[in-house]
Amino acid sequence: MTESKSAGSNTRYIFVTGGVVSSLGKGIATASLGRLLKARGLNVVLQKYDPYLNVDPGTMSPFQHGEVFVTDDGAETDLDLGHYERFIDRNLSSIHNVTTGQIYDTILSRERRGEYLGKTVQVIPHVTDEIKHRIKLPALKAPADEQVDVIITEIGGTVGDIESLPFVESLRQLRLELGPERTLFVHLTLVPFIETAGELKTKPTQHSVREARSLGIQPDILICRCRGELPVDVRRKIALYCNVPEEMVIDAPDVASIYEVPLRLVAQGMDDIVCKKLGLPEGKAELAGWRAMVDGIYNAQESVRIAVVGKYTGLKDSYKSIIEAFVHAGVSNGVRVELEWVNAESLMDDGPHAHLAKIDGILVPGGFGERGTEGKIAAVRYARENGVPYLGICLGLQMAVIEYARHGLGLPRANSSEFAPESPDPVIALMSEQQGVEDLGGTMRLGAYPCKLKSGSLAEKYYGKPEISERHRHRYEVNNEYRDRLEAAGMRISGTSPDDLLVEIVELPEHPYFIAVQFHPELKSRPERVHPLFHGFIKAATARHRSNQRPDGGRKVQAAGQPGAGTANGEATQGDSPTAKQGEA
Repeated sequence: MTESKSAGSNTRYIFVTGGVVSSLGKGIATASLGRLLKARGLNVVLQKYDPYLNVDPGTMSPFQHGEVFVTDDGAETDLDLGHYERFIDRNLSSIHNVTTGQIYDTILSRERRGEYLGKTVQVIPHVTDEIKHRIKLPALKAPADEQVDVIITEIGGTVGDIESLPFVESLRQLRLELGPERTLFVHLTLVPFIETAGELKTKPTQHSVREARSLGIQPDILICRCRGELPVDVRRKIALYCNVPEEMVIDAPDVASIYEVPLRLVAQGMDDIVCKKLGLPEGKAELAGWRAMVDGIYNAQESVRIAVVGKYTGLKDSYKSIIEAFVHAGVSNGVRVELEWVNAESLMDDGPHAHLAKIDGILVPGGFGERGTEGKIAAVRYARENGVPYLGICLGLQMAVIEYARHGLGLPRANSSEFAPESPDPVIALMSEQQGVEDLGGTMRLGAYPCKLKSGSLAEKYYGKPEISERHRHRYEVNNEYRDRLEAAGMRISGTSPDDLLVEIVELPEHPYFIAVQFHPELKSRPERVHPLFHGFIKAATARHRSNQRPDGGRKVQAAGQPGAGTANGEATQGDSPTAKQGEA
């Protein structure tokens, strides 16, 4: 494959690897370094390389992989890309998450087409050449007026894993080809504290670096995960045995918020070290806004409680972007958001009142499959009838429509054709063009799609514009045969596709805050630019919380099934829109 000699010729490459154990926080370290370099005015791109054989995580169980993060171009990617986008405030794409499955799929397709001209196809050079090409791709594809200064590439897993060896070998070759002035190795490792001995142990770090060196990788910088700050003698010992200067040993102690990590790194001069090593312009990271955001996280004096009603509540990484969007919305509203994880099946067994009576807001997130749906529908009904702020995302919109059809339209068997193909009232159904498609990826509406908002709607007031673009990941849609009846009964369809064929947003005008969307707004929320729907949701939840703190106790909570819908707490928020800085991400 031929590559332009000039494209990306000045780009620097930083490679982030990990050792000892997984889940140390390579993604956060990568994102944090990216934030620091961007704060110095550099054009930074982040990448994640996953060594598994799946083409992407789209068909993997959330219990296996956590959240699937969807980009604007419809790529189903690793959740670390969500951290990347949030930290550097930049939309990424399919080229920024590469798997072993993608690499081998490309190479085997070429082999079947005869492109290797009868040669033996091998890991070296064919697999490693493809990996190196993809590492350089963001620089090669960048417009001439937006040249990439730095590409930071995170390699998943730990050094020494069999499946990641081709990636590590590719990094070794890139150092040889590009030289030390354009490449930098950052190795994240663990310095555990042994309670019985009462001391930190450096041996795991020593062995991890020795493993990397045996594969041709000499780390330039070590980031040491630890319980607290590294003592000077421990730092000196690590530097000596791992063959790095003492100032290149950076400690990364446990912190309460991931957004504090860039501040920890900059306090140790990591951005200065990186820029000096790579010959990048001198300067100072502008982090005033970031510091203010972190202060907002730590210094909130008031809390609101939000129930997340789902079926993957045992694994919080399944809802990673939702968790972070709540952090952002808490800062924008000056409160701390406390999440109550409610298993939808338990809610159905115990009744909604047992789980939701002391809640300030209810969110039903996305998901697939029938399990837990009746519990989610019960949660929607509880929110609607008791005036509890509600935000439905993807499946959360479908649950809202089914609930309203059952109890607002009088269609007791209303359902989704996904869960109940025999339902006489399939208010949620597969789009006609998707029927008969067997490839799971082929039936999905993936990526960013435009949406037009109804004038005067709550959605339009919070977005502050008549048209938006949001990311989708779903198969089923609101059945258009029921749209007129739903609206006649009081459910406002406030957002649709530009051709008006697909329902994107529904809301209840008489409710304090009841919005459900077919897309995933959490994917576009940023720490310094909160998503408007999350901002509005927490604003309404805060109003409800404050109302319930009054001496009269605020509005009395109804049990699910009683007639009527609450309209008391937080109605004043309907006319408020977030600041321009918050806006649509």
